[in-house]
Order: sequence, then C-alpha cells, then structure tokens
Amino acid sequence: MPDHQLSALAYGGDYNPEQWPEEVWAADHHAFGLARIDTLTVGVFAWAHLQTAEDTYDFTVLDAIVARIVAEGRQLVLATATGALPPWLAKAHPEVTRTDFEGRRHGYGQRHSACPSSPVFQRLSAALAGRIARRYAGTPGLIAWHVGNEYGGACYCGNCAAAFRVWLRTRYGSLDRLNRAWNATFWSHTFTDWDEIEPPSALTEHWRGPNHTAFQGITLDYLRFTSDAMLRNFTDEKAAIREHDASTPVTTNFMGMYRPIDYHRWAEHLDLASWDNYPPNEQSQARMAFTHDLMRGLKGGDPFWVMEQTPTTTASRDVNPVKRPGVLRLWSWQAVAHGADAVLYFQMRQSVGACEKYHGALLDHTGRTDTRAFTEAATLGAELERLGDAVLGARTPARVALLFDWDSWWAAEISDGPNRHVRYPDVVLGYHRALWEANVDLDAVPVTADLTGYDVVLAPLLHMIKGDLTQRLAAVVARGGTVITSFLSGRVDIDDNAFLGDDPAGFTSLFGVRVAETDAQLPEVANPVTLADPDRPDRTDSLTADGRLVMEVLVPEGAEVIGTYGADFYAGEPAVTRYRPGAAGAGGTVGGVDAAGRSGEAWYVGTELAADGVAWVVRAALARHGLLGPYPDVADLEVSVRERDGVRHTFVLWHGDAPVEVPAHVGGTELLTGRSITAGETLRLAPKDVLVIREG
Repeated sequence: MPDHQLSALAYGGDYNPEQWPEEVWAADHHAFGLARIDTLTVGVFAWAHLQTAEDTYDFTVLDAIVARIVAEGRQLVLATATGALPPWLAKAHPEVTRTDFEGRRHGYGQRHSACPSSPVFQRLSAALAGRIARRYAGTPGLIAWHVGNEYGGACYCGNCAAAFRVWLRTRYGSLDRLNRAWNATFWSHTFTDWDEIEPPSALTEHWRGPNHTAFQGITLDYLRFTSDAMLRNFTDEKAAIREHDASTPVTTNFMGMYRPIDYHRWAEHLDLASWDNYPPNEQSQARMAFTHDLMRGLKGGDPFWVMEQTPTTTASRDVNPVKRPGVLRLWSWQAVAHGADAVLYFQMRQSVGACEKYHGALLDHTGRTDTRAFTEAATLGAELERLGDAVLGARTPARVALLFDWDSWWAAEISDGPNRHVRYPDVVLGYHRALWEANVDLDAVPVTADLTGYDVVLAPLLHMIKGDLTQRLAAVVARGGTVITSFLSGRVDIDDNAFLGDDPAGFTSLFGVRVAETDAQLPEVANPVTLADPDRPDRTDSLTADGRLVMEVLVPEGAEVIGTYGADFYAGEPAVTRYRPGAAGAGGTVGGVDAAGRSGEAWYVGTELAADGVAWVVRAALARHGLLGPYPDVADLEVSVRERDGVRHTFVLWHGDAPVEVPAHVGGTELLTGRSITAGETLRLAPKDVLVIREG
C-alpha cells in the first residue's frame, strides 16, 4: 500500500450505526474521540437496506453515516455490502443459495450463504459494488474499499458443477490430460465426456466427510476450483469499483491459516492484505506471530492490516473468556511489530441482538466510556497516536524463510495414508515456534517466492513439489545456505500423484537421503530419537526427543546421520540427516559455500519430532549462520524488528504474567515513553509489557 494513503497507523474498526437510532451516533463519535479512533469500516452487511429489490436502491442511511464520519474528520473504509445476502434475493432467486456437501439445497439464512458460481449472485453483487463506488468514490478520508467479508464455504450445486467443468477444461485442455492427472484408470473412472464429471461430495467420491475421498486428484482440484470461484466474486466486485475509482486500495479480510481458500492464489489481486485475528486462546502468541508473518508474506513483505480483532471477547465458541488486563494492548503491538499498518476492531458498539450480541466491542450495551475495555483501548489509541508515522510502511529485515503451501496442506490431509492424525498446520507451527522462541525475524512465504535473500529456508511437510521448487532450494544450498524439510515431503507432483523412482523431483540429490520405509503409529506411541552433531565429538549438545505419528526409515546417500531411532525393529536406523554436498568427500552435485567458506547444508527430519527436538535442529541451523536472536532462552519474551530507510525499530513484547528483568540488547529511544535506553542496561518489564525502541 502506498505510504501516502496513511499518515499514521490506522486505529478503529467495524461500525454499524444503522443498527441504532441516529441520536446514538453523536455519543458514539464522542467516545471515538476519547479513544483516538481515526478509522471506521462501514457497510459490511448493509445489502438488505441499500437494495430492497432488484431494481430498487436506497442510500439514505449510508449517506448519513458517511457524511457524519467525514464531518468528524475520520478515515473511512467502505464495504461493498455483499458479506451477506438480503432475504428478497434468496426468495426471488432460490438457486442463489448454496448446496452443501451432502447435496442439500439450503434455504435463506446466516451469511456465507451464496453460491459463488451463481450468475445471479455474480451479477447483482458486482452491480451493488459498482453503485457504491460510483456514489462514494472521492469521499474525503476514504482510504480503502472492503469487498465481501471473510470469504468461505463450498457449494456443490449444478451451477458449480458446470463452472467446475469449465475450470477443468482451462486447466487441462483435454480429457486425456485430465484422466492422466487423476489416474482415472483406477476404479474404472476414465472420463469420455466433460459432462460426466461431478463435484466430489458425499454423494460421489467421498465417505466419512470431506477428507476421505476415493480420488485425491478430483478433490484437490475442487478445493482449488472453490478458492478460484470465490476469487472471481472478489475480482468482479473489484473491477466494478475500478470503473469509478482507479487508485484507492481494495482488500478483503482474510482469516489467517484458513484451510478452504488458498490466499496465495488471491494475493496478486489484493492491493493490501488484511486479516481478522481471533486466536483460539491466550496462549496463542506464537501462532499469532506466524499468522501475521503469513499475511505479510502475501504481498512480498509489504505491511498488512489487522481488519478485525475483539477488544474483549468473542461470541462464537462454547466458552468465550474475556481478554485479561494488558492482553489487548500486547496483542495489538505484536501485530504492529510483525508488519501491521492498521489495528482495527470488530466492533465499535455491541450489537443489541442476534448471534453477536455478546461479542465484545469498544462500547458495550451500556455505552459507557469508563469500562476496563474502553479504558485499555483508549490507552492503546494514545500510544499509537504518540508513535505517529514512525514505523508506517516499515518492513521486516528477514534472513529466514518459512514456506507455507495450501496445496501441500490439502494433499497431505486428504490422503489415505500414512497417518490421518498428521495436521499440516501443526507441523508448520512446530517449526515456526522454534524460530519464534529464538527471536528470529522471518518471512512466511509461498513456495513460489524468490529465495535468494535468505540464509535459512524451512519447508516442513513439503508434501507436493511444484515447478522448479527443488532447484530453487538447491540454489540456497549451493550458495552456502541451509534448507530444512521434514517427513512426507517430496512425495507427490502437482496432480497429487506419487513420484516414481528413488530421486523424486531431485529431492534425494538435494538432501542426500532416500526414504526406505514409512511407519505410522497412533499419537500416543512415541519412538525416541537421539540427536547428536558429529561436529561436536564431546556430544555435549546431544538430546533425545520423541518422534510420533510418522517414522520414516532413512537411507543416507551422501548425508551424515544426526539422529537415530531408539525403538521398534528400526532402532538404530537414521531418523534425521544433514547433507553438506560441498564439503570434502561428500560427492554431491549441488554444493557450495557461503561468504564465510561454509558449505551449504540440507537437513531431513523423518518424523514429527517433539518441540525440543525441532528446536535442537532449528537452532543448530540458525547458530551456523549467526542468526540466533536475543533472549532465546527467556520463554515468552518476543523481539521483532521493522525497518524503513535504514532506521530500525525493535519491539520487545513480554507475554509473561510476572515481571522479568533482562539486559537491553540494543540502545536507543523508547518511543512510548520517550526515555533513552543504553545497550546492556537492565530492562524491567511488567506483565504484558511492550517497548518500541528506535535504535541509535
């Protein structure tokens, strides 16, 4: 997003004044002033009152809402109002509602209820977006367009079946190519006409739910198609906006690690990435850090927005605890530390009724401004105001990359075998946590990303190999870098068909190891793996950590053994290897050295190691490149950096519940208090404390 769009970090969130009489609005805006709220998102669910029939529009209420925001001098994020269908539309065109996985056509209700392939929905949603853009383009303070809302949900209706066939024709070109991709000779599935193809559902290829499919190829393609179908809804609305506004950024709110949609496929179509941060619990600080990095990685490291977070509590779970004192401030600053240029809430005023009446808000049902939630939000608003534009547009100077791939996620979890207990996000988060605890700045990037700027690249559970990925990973090793991958990696091609031969996609050559057998066990079964670095003959750094779920028996082909199994018939066999193809005697073909003369290396971890084992491997790689961050042994003390024009801002975030003292690892000015900090002095951090240090 261009820097000139914002003059400071945006602060505010979703506002739905149409739910209350107009006399309430004045009190709301007075409260917004007290909390330093400068940005309001409006119109997200306004379709029903903006368009009361197919040819009848009424902008009276939205005109008044927008006029009041402009008069108050606040910034505006204007939605296209297509986040939920109006009742009249579903009644007039019942085919616009979704058909579920079990084949049931749904009636009107809830949200996310529209079939993405419905020609009626496509036409009317784009038309509404265009009318809104024509009316409000050029409004003072308009800083972004918000299309739809939290896209999600699959449909299996006739419209989707027809659209899926068109999508397949475009992807494969011929039925011969499609039949090869899907291995359709299996179970007599060879298709001789495009119209024979049905969406994979409970009525066709699936049993026991969406992850159990007879044909992984068709199910994987339907996941891809569904993501693309909803992307078309977004791009249709964006195109309608662009007919009236050529430059204001257009976005939609993502949901972090959201399985149904491949956000990497969407990234190029967004002007800025934004997402809704609703972590599962208050021990989610590492998970949130990764998801912020994932969202930042969508746009090549550009800053992102937190479009929603709750000031107090959610209302969507069985039990919804309130945020403890200091957590709102801490989590908001964590978002900024990882690249957020906007910190926004859902919602500004608590709803009176329906399913979100107990969802937290800046203003609760009383509208009071002396509640703890409001007071904490106002304190945060004052701090953000004090920070001004200091980190606006600043980026993360990362030398470590963590690859994330929706195709690998989908393919690994819809596979029959070797172990359905394996969860792709859990594996990735395990490796990320090791980086997070080591306080390493990192980029979470797609498998298509340029890797030339990274010294260490982690690619856990890289199940699917697409394009030239192996060659680009090999290039990291060839210039002296380190690559780490894990079990079940390099198993299938882009069509989800198993590779043939001992060197799938060049993986054996890259890692100097092949997989001889793949064992799988229940989660409660552990096989101890002893890790020891041959570079340390005293073995003072050795560790035994549990391996679970999948245990691959590895055969080194040039790699050295770093870890061995301790149980079962393969006790003593390799579990973790490290290959240095550029080292003397390695006999490798992809070797090289870095500027310090160190040969590149490729690690292969053949089991789901426990956290201490993953940390051992990751820290060995980081230490080799001098990338271990500050305070790696102080649990829950997080450090992150944003840099712009050569100026570094270090964020120190203390997630602990008790005070802690640590030596300052950098010196400079602490921007929230104005005090000077000298490197080496003792920093005393209160529970949930935050420091923002401009270095130098």
